[in-house]
Amino acid sequence: MSDVQRADAVYDKLLERAGERWVQPRKERVARILTLLDDPQRTYRVVHITGTNGKTSTARMIESLLRAHGLRTGLFTSPHLKRFTERIMIDGEPIADAAIADAWDEIEPFVSIVDAELEAAGDAPLTFFELLTVLAFVAVADAPVDVLVLEVGMGGEWDSTNTADGDVAVFAPIDMDHADRLGDTIEKIATVKAGIIKEGALVVSAEQRPEAEAVLRRVAAEKNAPIAFEGDRFGLSAQALAVGGQMISIRGLAGEYPDEYLPLYGAHQGHNAALAVVAVESLIGAGEQRIAADIVSDGLHGATSPGRLQLLGVSPTVVVDAAHNPHGAASLVRALQDSFDFDEWGLVLGIFADKDTAGIVDQLLPVVAEVFTTTVDSVRAEEADALADLVEERGRRASVHPTLADAVDAAREWASASERRAVVIAGSIHLAGEAILLSEEEDWKSGWHG
Repeated sequence: MSDVQRADAVYDKLLERAGERWVQPRKERVARILTLLDDPQRTYRVVHITGTNGKTSTARMIESLLRAHGLRTGLFTSPHLKRFTERIMIDGEPIADAAIADAWDEIEPFVSIVDAELEAAGDAPLTFFELLTVLAFVAVADAPVDVLVLEVGMGGEWDSTNTADGDVAVFAPIDMDHADRLGDTIEKIATVKAGIIKEGALVVSAEQRPEAEAVLRRVAAEKNAPIAFEGDRFGLSAQALAVGGQMISIRGLAGEYPDEYLPLYGAHQGHNAALAVVAVESLIGAGEQRIAADIVSDGLHGATSPGRLQLLGVSPTVVVDAAHNPHGAASLVRALQDSFDFDEWGLVLGIFADKDTAGIVDQLLPVVAEVFTTTVDSVRAEEADALADLVEERGRRASVHPTLADAVDAAREWASASERRAVVIAGSIHLAGEAILLSEEEDWKSGWHG
């Protein structure tokens, strides 16, 4: 069996488990199997990241900055866009198929032990995400890495990733999402997310709503964990458009970083970059040592954020953004207005039914001229007809397309009628992954050929 086949077999075994959306507050089950494996998550330093939007982008920037320091890095994010090995990165590249398969061989004997214990206690077996977390901890320990940049799956306090102790806890903006699991107020959601703050850790946070900030300050004080907020201790001192991205100047905890190039679109990515820089300042030098200018430049210049305002096509321009909740959709709208110069946008829209579909549509509609709805290739997808109905209830017209390929063809044809038109694909991380694969297969960067 080839290494690719071995890795694919691991993913197939994970898919046999309760799915990623099946979440139970029970991190002690993951702690149990990690104990049997001699706690691999304690063999490297950890930067732990939570929040509602911007987690993955911030995590990728932190990892790039750490790699620019010459450190060997691991990065664990979710979900993946094209292949599951993207979720576990070693030194900026998806983990090798052989490495993921070898890590599974290490943990598999202990999976049956813990599953049996759970069954005896009347509990459900280990889930997809619980086992993926264990797999990541083992694989990056085997690499080995100096630092793991670790993105929370959902929430924080009881998330399986919280079996690791973050030296630095990082909070991206907190907003309403997963209210059925995390709570129906910002305060409740922030309380769950604050669970990643460990005793004596250093904490950095994006600017937050007052009720979220109050929770984070309280929990940090209880944990004797110094906390720094954007807008208070650090932030952006300048931000301007540049070819392919933006120029930013960052006021860090330990110094100023003027005129840095960030090859990402959107004002929110500038704020994510500031958060990433202070997270790295906190890990290296406890927030009291300025990062060398060349390291900041290399780290930010090398930052990528697939599926987040990513350019997929030209003539006409096609960009994709996950925008899978209203907060993310609002950030996308600001970026379309601030970072691009088009008169009309065509929106290819696909959303999961368990998301706030109306909230996402309400954010996006004011800046788009045409809407092309489609059904994401997932059992969780909202039907294209239902999305079109939502759009039309708001006094706008939408065309319905059975597949993403059909929707994009129609949108690109519409946009090709004028140089002042462009296409944005949004509404779901899964849809973004589909779009990236389709753009590569059809070579959208060669232009529209009808």
